[in-house]
Amino acid sequence: MNTELKATSKLQGFARRLVAEGLMEEQAAISASQEAAKTGSTILAWLIKNNGVDPEALTIAASVEYGVPIIDIRAVDLSATPDSLVNERLIEKHRAFPLYLRGNSLFLAVSDPTDQEVIDAISFSSGFRIEPILVAPNHLEAAIERALQSAQPVFDDFEDEGLEDLGFQAGDDDLDDDSFDPAVDETPVVKFINKVLLDGIRKGASDIHFEPYETSYRIRYRLDGILVLAANPPIQMSRRLSSRLKVMAGLDIAEKRIPQDGRIKLNLSRKKSIDFRVSTCPIMFGEKVVLRILDSSSTQLGIEGLGFEPLQQETFHSAVIKPYGMILVTGPTGSGKTVTLYTALNILNDVGRNISTVEDPVEIRVPGINQVQQNVKQGMTFARALRSFLRQDPDVIMVGEIRDLETAEIAIKAAQTGHLVFSTLHTNDAPQSITRLMNMGVPTYNITSAVNLVIAQRLMRRLHKCKKPDDLPKEVLLEAGFEEDEIDNLKIYKSVGCSDCNQGYRGRTGVFEVMPITDSIARIVLEEGDAMHIAMQAREEGINDLRRSALNKVAEGAIDLTETNRVTKD
Repeated sequence: MNTELKATSKLQGFARRLVAEGLMEEQAAISASQEAAKTGSTILAWLIKNNGVDPEALTIAASVEYGVPIIDIRAVDLSATPDSLVNERLIEKHRAFPLYLRGNSLFLAVSDPTDQEVIDAISFSSGFRIEPILVAPNHLEAAIERALQSAQPVFDDFEDEGLEDLGFQAGDDDLDDDSFDPAVDETPVVKFINKVLLDGIRKGASDIHFEPYETSYRIRYRLDGILVLAANPPIQMSRRLSSRLKVMAGLDIAEKRIPQDGRIKLNLSRKKSIDFRVSTCPIMFGEKVVLRILDSSSTQLGIEGLGFEPLQQETFHSAVIKPYGMILVTGPTGSGKTVTLYTALNILNDVGRNISTVEDPVEIRVPGINQVQQNVKQGMTFARALRSFLRQDPDVIMVGEIRDLETAEIAIKAAQTGHLVFSTLHTNDAPQSITRLMNMGVPTYNITSAVNLVIAQRLMRRLHKCKKPDDLPKEVLLEAGFEEDEIDNLKIYKSVGCSDCNQGYRGRTGVFEVMPITDSIARIVLEEGDAMHIAMQAREEGINDLRRSALNKVAEGAIDLTETNRVTKD
């Protein structure tokens, strides 16, 4: 032993031990010490980086030299380790991994116990005192990679092609350089969100929900009106995902206590872009972010693409091309009212007409139409915008929703004075829209003189081509609403499901109740009749209600009876 120590007299510390234990030649150890000094690192760190010594033997020598315990991490159950206590970026950057917690001490797997920077950084981040435990460098690397991959399964499978070429723009405000958080702009997070947005567009989603919970995180798409699970990223990604979305939308990433609204423009190419309406809301375990996908091409379907029956389409078109009067569209949120209204506006949108709209919010931006965003805090209400429109030589006006008597009176006045007015109401069917105006306090003679047409609508999931005939008893069909003389030749279908559809459905079609204000219906309104009397008169005049329109589509094979029962009442 004395001979060995004499031979290594030129070396100090760990390098001396490596030579003494026969792990390195003296000259190699001297050379390694010099190279390490040039880079400002220890010889242990240099050897780990350059694979200068067998990693397991190197670890044993380091354990003896520095008095640090050693462990075989291959025998450790990584799923039971407290990795959530340490930021993933620190684990990935410093190549250290938390093993277990005992009291106020966090036992940390490291390959170089002399690297005080790593220990200080993780101690500061976690708030615990660090107890280093030596692990062979190759085994530690493998463990870290396994842990990160299992924590981020959704990051491994996405296609990189084209993701970097996407262009994003905040829809409302430009971002200042100071508002950008560099930690958010990490490539995995950026690529993951890009993929979620693109997949949502490709699948035809109308909304994307980012939802944090106490121990899990969920992303869902609304496909054909139904929410379906898209991904379960690790809960540790919660803040980074919401921060990235808020940066993209031009929102304040530091504000997490109140809801915020913004907009993202996704430039798919020079000619194609998609807008997203972004809404954040603080919930128990973070911020929920919902993106509404606003594709302006959806409003360019034309009347034929909406799902009207031939007579309904003719009635709608006749009302749209009239020079004055009011057209009301009613239905719940997400029933396609905006698409129907903008389809009408696109028919009228030419250089010879002045078209103005006030909405909350402006969902679809269309060149040639003067669109105003309602802003109650600034005093820009529906009523105030309508008054302004009437002083600006309008031909066509659209108000997002009639919510109060003031707005209703101004809209009706505009319809009576030579303007075509479009608006929406939230009622269950067309007859109830008339009684809703009456309940607001609008005189019946104003309703009958201004309103030309009322449309109630729903969206129903369309059967995919994988559908199969459905053999139902006659009694069931009669109970559903079919007439006796229809059943003999009736052929209906049911959903099946395949790899190209969503549980047997693909896309949606509109189901409508298109009710013009005829002389007979106007007489009932003037007599202050209720919705039931108006509905009875409409049926006598051959106007199909929502249920009957849906049954007609069942008979055509477009939808099934299950979907009809889900969306419409008997």
